[in-house]
Amino acid sequence: MSGMKMLIVYDSRTGNTEKMAQAVASGVKAAGVEAVLKKVDDASVDEIPQYKGLILGSPVYYGLPTAKIKEFIDASVKHHGKLDGMVGGAFASAGGTHTGAETTIISLLEALMIHGMVVQGTSGTNHYGAASVGAPDEKSLEVCHKMGERLGKLVKRLHT
Repeated sequence: MSGMKMLIVYDSRTGNTEKMAQAVASGVKAAGVEAVLKKVDDASVDEIPQYKGLILGSPVYYGLPTAKIKEFIDASVKHHGKLDGMVGGAFASAGGTHTGAETTIISLLEALMIHGMVVQGTSGTNHYGAASVGAPDEKSLEVCHKMGERLGKLVKRLHT
């Protein structure tokens, strides 16, 4: 894996986003990149510069990420200007259809882009990042895996 690592930071209240995070991590690993999975309570913004990529995951709260994920993003300002070229990605779990998964993902991607990170959409399903309604089913977990694999391959293309 030659020192290439991606950090996946997520918040999860019911376990749904955690299951998605695990599937994203399996995709990153399938691309040949080390995946480090951390619940937001156990993550520190000071470790971000050690990685080649950062993927954020959050449940949807009023169409936005949780306060803990937002606090993590806000604290990351100390590394502003130092994360250019990292790969970024995001995913979200929602309580129902049309309840804010895309707006949550886009708000996470906005923060990553302001850091100068490279984000990659897909012409397939879940254009902005993986999304799930309720507990992720097999199809949702496959989308998570594919997203992680796509971003892992992007890390390798940009950093080898």
